[in-house]
Parts: sequence; structure tokens; C-alpha cells
Amino acid sequence: MLKALFTKNKKRQGGRSQIIATIGPASSSIETLEKMIDAGMDIARLNFSWGTHDEHRALISNIRAAATKKGVHIPIIQDLSGPRVQHSQGHAFNEHFSESKHAHGVLTEKDLRDLDFGASQNIEYVALSYVGSANDVAHLRAQMKIRDYNARIIAKIERADALKHIKSIISASDAVMVARGDLGNEVPLEQIPYIQLDIIRTANRKRRPAITATQMMLSMKENPLPTRAEVTDVAYAILDGSDAVMLSEESAQGKYPSETIAMMDRIIVEAERHEYKPKLNLL
Repeated sequence: MLKALFTKNKKRQGGRSQIIATIGPASSSIETLEKMIDAGMDIARLNFSWGTHDEHRALISNIRAAATKKGVHIPIIQDLSGPRVQHSQGHAFNEHFSESKHAHGVLTEKDLRDLDFGASQNIEYVALSYVGSANDVAHLRAQMKIRDYNARIIAKIERADALKHIKSIISASDAVMVARGDLGNEVPLEQIPYIQLDIIRTANRKRRPAITATQMMLSMKENPLPTRAEVTDVAYAILDGSDAVMLSEESAQGKYPSETIAMMDRIIVEAERHEYKPKLNLL
């Protein structure tokens, strides 16, 4: 097992899979963040598809203040929005992926401004949206080097094109995320479980942490308990070999952010009683 880069949440010693929670309006206060840390949150994600730099700066300050109070380090992921168009009702739709449209592959001008901000905040991880090839990761790494931004790169797999180059993408990255939401718009839904397994196994072989994301506990956005299907989904993500699992709307907008994390923690602990893969815990 590779040594963890950061101090792990005290609840999650022993190389266990880690929990990434997206921070938003429902989880922005220091008090709520402390409860989320107590429940088992290891890593905080900021979705740069939404919000201003001032709003993200306030969230970063609160995350770090809560972590300091709890005596742990909570790394932050800056999740770049990438080439997407915002619908007037707030729904996000992808643009066509024309390399000529963007000076830096999938990086947009907004992403470059967000990188400037991320570098100024010493954020630990950058998640690159809509990766299509290892060149996209190389472009991001070059832009980060210009900014003296030493964060590690998470390649988000959410395009069919990425599946053709998955080995080289994973090799070029520091971690990989199976972003099942947008990926489900690109490939038949019935193929998602097997694509997820293939990506995770490839990452395992290449000694890169694998994150499984999107709609893992979505019903807990409104309800205090998950569905049986959601419990099974999280458990099988761990059994597949995921090193981390991620919450999105559940923790950013939901009514029960800390309860959702606590439930996910319980599922992880139980799943790991039945699986054998040692976790990389690079996150």
C-alpha cells in the first residue's frame, strides 16, 4: 500500500476507502463541516461550474477552519467546469468537443481563470472535466506549471472518447474519477457498471487511485435513509476496487449532509469486510 499523502480523518485509519463530499449551500458553515468531518468526510470537492471566486474563497476558508478545529487535514479538489453550456434553468449541457474551439484542449478560458484562483489558494487537487486523451492532461499540467500550481491531477472519465485511451490517460494522471453522470449520456446505461469496473481495475494495475462518483446516495438529498439499491451501489463500488467514493448534490444541496456521509462510511466499512484490495489512499 502506498503511504497517504495527507493526514487521514481519524475515523478512517487503516487504509480504508475515502469519502469525497461536494461542498455547497447545505454544507458551507463551519459547524456543518465539522459534523461532516466527524461523520467521515476525508476530502472536500468544490464544483467550479457554479459560484464566484469570492464564494469559493469563503468555502475554502471554512473547510480549512473546520479541519483545523478537528485536528485533521482535509484536502480540497478544484473541479474545473470544462466545455459546458449552462441552460437558463440551471441545467448543464455539454458542448461539442472541437479541439479548435479551445486553445488548450478541453480547458476553457474560464478554466484558466479558475486555475489562477486555485493556485492562489494552494488547492491540493485539480479535477479535469471531459478528458479525451492523455494530451488533455498534459495541457493542464503545462498550464499549472506556468502558474506554479503544484496540485495533483484527477482525470474525470465522462466521454466515450476517453475509453479508447483509458490506459494512457490514467498513466498521465495522478488519479482517475469514474464520472458516471455525463458518461451515462455518452454510452448505453447498461454498460456503465462494466465500464466502471474496467476503469477501476486499470487504475488499480497502474497504482493510481480510482474514484467512483455521481448519484451514489442521491435519495438522501431529501430523505434520511438511502434506498437499498444505493447501498448496493456504494458497496459494489468498493468491491470493484474504488479507493474513494464521492457525493455531489447529496452533500452540497441536500437536507442531510453529515448523515449521508455517516451512512456511506458504514457501507464502506461493511463492504471492506468482504473485499481484499488494499487501498492506495493517495487522496
